[in-house]
Amino acid sequence: MTIKNMLVLLMALIATSTFADHHGGVVEEIKAAEKAFNGAYESNDYETYFGHYTEDATLFFFGSRQKVSDYYDEWKAMIEAGGGVDKYEMSDVQVQVMPGNEVAIATYFIAGASHTPEGESSAVNAFETDVWQKINGEWKIVSLHYTEF
Repeated sequence: MTIKNMLVLLMALIATSTFADHHGGVVEEIKAAEKAFNGAYESNDYETYFGHYTEDATLFFFGSRQKVSDYYDEWKAMIEAGGGVDKYEMSDVQVQVMPGNEVAIATYFIAGASHTPEGESSAVNAFETDVWQKINGEWKIVSLHYTEF
């Protein structure tokens, strides 16, 4: 390998590592936040799960908007009545960080399963998009869109 080729390779490696790190670890922070958020959902820990939302987050499920407070009340009642999530597996997680590193968008696929308090089971496949904002040093969901397919 010539010195010229080695310099070109070195420049490419430096450019790649600089590009990969220019968000200061935000991608990894969001992936960890998604893991905690969806892990709480899967384990039916609704207090931890809802702790990831802002009170005024925009939620879009099943063709309509929902208030976080209404969703919380509905979800808590379902869990306490014996229903819950049995599986919530994410795949193809993609994170886009907005300029300023204070807002990030995570998109992914879901393979899930749940049961009602009456014991009826269902399986779903879905797309989910979560918009995270760093507020007072903590990542919070300000918008979520969930669509089954």
